[in-house]
Amino acid sequence: MLGMFVASLSQTIVGPAMPRIVAELGGVEHYSWIATAAMLVSAVAVPIVGKLSDLYGRRWFYLGGLAVFMIGSILAGLSQGFWFLVFARAVQGLGMGTLMPLSQTIIGDIIPPRQRGKYQGIMGAVFGVTSVVGPLIGGTITDNFGWRWLFYLTLPLGVVAFGFILRFLHLPVSGQHGKVDFPGILTLTPGLVIALLATTWGGNTYDWGSATIIGMYAVAALFLAAFVIIETRVAEPLLPMHLLGRPIVALSVGASFAIAVAMFGAIIYIPVYAQGVMGVSATNSGAILIPLSVAMIVTSIVVGLLITRTGRYKPFLILGGLVLVGGYLLLANLQYGDSQWHLTLAMIVIGLGLGLCMQVYTLVVQNAVAQRELGIATAAIQFFRNIGSTIGTAVLGTVMTAQMATAIPEQLAKLPAEQMAALQQQGGLDASQLEAAVLDPSALAKLPAFLVDPIRTGMGEAMHDVFLTALPFVIAALLLSLFIKQMPLRDTLHEQDSTETAEETHEFRDTTTGALAAIGASGSVTTTGEIRVVDTEERHSHRADGPAER
Repeated sequence: MLGMFVASLSQTIVGPAMPRIVAELGGVEHYSWIATAAMLVSAVAVPIVGKLSDLYGRRWFYLGGLAVFMIGSILAGLSQGFWFLVFARAVQGLGMGTLMPLSQTIIGDIIPPRQRGKYQGIMGAVFGVTSVVGPLIGGTITDNFGWRWLFYLTLPLGVVAFGFILRFLHLPVSGQHGKVDFPGILTLTPGLVIALLATTWGGNTYDWGSATIIGMYAVAALFLAAFVIIETRVAEPLLPMHLLGRPIVALSVGASFAIAVAMFGAIIYIPVYAQGVMGVSATNSGAILIPLSVAMIVTSIVVGLLITRTGRYKPFLILGGLVLVGGYLLLANLQYGDSQWHLTLAMIVIGLGLGLCMQVYTLVVQNAVAQRELGIATAAIQFFRNIGSTIGTAVLGTVMTAQMATAIPEQLAKLPAEQMAALQQQGGLDASQLEAAVLDPSALAKLPAFLVDPIRTGMGEAMHDVFLTALPFVIAALLLSLFIKQMPLRDTLHEQDSTETAEETHEFRDTTTGALAAIGASGSVTTTGEIRVVDTEERHSHRADGPAER
């Protein structure tokens, strides 16, 4: 939780500062890259780290991820140009791609599924706390000290977390052995990078129908098709296809993907709406996210406790989807001139929805797989969640940029003729100046007063389309959740693999008593008629009322 707190805080602390960062370093047309770079690298790292941690243990991968993350933070704070900052965020993403899934996996290593709900609820609350504290600290520091200190702030916390983990985290060494799936790594990595780059550039740097974008998607499809073929043939696949072949895993992964689009659509673009349309400062735009975060924290903890108590998770998945649909409908109907309470209500509803279901999908998947596949299964759901975050941020960023380019000029065209004439006498303004000004209070203050309302109105129309674009993803998550099967939550860490045959477990039926016995080692079994309890992991048996011979 300490490591996850550091990574999550760095993610949320930058949100309110992003408009100021792009205004200072340039690159407003590539706005989403500050978030996308970290998400892209994280998405690639997650399945690789998940599989390697299954083979070689979690501890050193976790510590290494924390160290890489802190190096990325230092580089980000030293950035002198937009693209160097993007590179530094990519380094941070490599660390996040290690920390986030392994935090969930380590909980799975030590806590049985039936009890895991409350712990994952607490972990969801950790993310919620950083969602509250991060934007507040980020906005305050940006306004008073500058955005660079945002990246340095997490370093002392990272050092403390590293020391605690090095001293106190001691997990059993994995007994698995196998070869690293290098062919899988070498096909998945370029396939994902090219596909995500095409999604980010499409409609922005290049037209969606351009030869460049179509060609990139074609090349990415070839790499990913080769990856799928390789994964069905290697002994230790990076992402076992049989896991995704299980309906409960496939549905949970798909729903997590869709939820990630909605979640980052809110976290990344709500501060943009607050600053660009409502005209609030960076500090206050961070504070606007507090209702969402508090609702998510409280709901996540309560849901975790209820799942532990009842053993049922499906009702929370369905209810969460319904609430999220309602929240995004409220968000999409916002327009320039609405009070902050309209936005606050939408945030509370979205926070409730995220708290109801976000962490539960991980529990569903972990409960459905064998313990030896826990790392890669947890990594799989985090992987698709990261893909959803990356694609969602890129697509929504493209929608925002495209709509700003048309909505703001349309609003300016409605100005009275004398004001337009006065504007032309001053040399006019191009669209890029207006787009930059709407996110920079100092630049906006230099414009004629009669331009402020049209610019903010156009920005509001653009953000309406951004939030409306996220709505189908929320509906998809709800529909997928309807088909997720309710399975009993295990009370133990280990469960015999469902693929084992009766011969492998040496089951036989005692014809003298009708009792079903299980023998895991050579020896005799005395049939006495008592109920026999079998521990398949330790390979010994004992009577329900006391120990017996092997």
